[in-house]
Amino acid sequence: MSLAEWLIPEFDAEMAATRRVLERVPDGKTGWKPHPKSMTLGRLATLLAELPGWAVNALTTDELDIMPPGGPPPKFEALGSAKQILELFDRNVKAARAALAKTSDATFKQPWAFKVGGRTVDTSPKYTVYRRTVINHLAHHRGQLTVYLRLNDAAVPAVYGPTADEPNF
Repeated sequence: MSLAEWLIPEFDAEMAATRRVLERVPDGKTGWKPHPKSMTLGRLATLLAELPGWAVNALTTDELDIMPPGGPPPKFEALGSAKQILELFDRNVKAARAALAKTSDATFKQPWAFKVGGRTVDTSPKYTVYRRTVINHLAHHRGQLTVYLRLNDAAVPAVYGPTADEPNF
């Protein structure tokens, strides 16, 4: 069995859990944030919708420069509705799953470089980038979003276990 075949069931489960959380994003609250240093709810939810797309980059290219010399600065978008966020998430999940399914074991071992302004910040095997930058990063921000939901009186869905809103998941 290939590495991709091992990873796809986990990918599917993590994306399904993330979609359940994103479905609870309350419209009209995208500008809310719990602290001045925090992301807004809309930016955090949009980031979650973007993260599966990072798998496509990690698995199909050899590097990413988020501030390429002479290029435009990065845009940190915050979509304005749960519907828009879910549409972006679904597109990115579809593309990421397709890229994951096509990735050979040899490709997972190839190096991938993360750059900022032309300077290499990290080089890791594509497998590590996929796990750390996509799956682990997504789980981290998904947990963060569940706190935002609770603080806005939105129901928190079960992810890895029951919640006060879904005690019998």
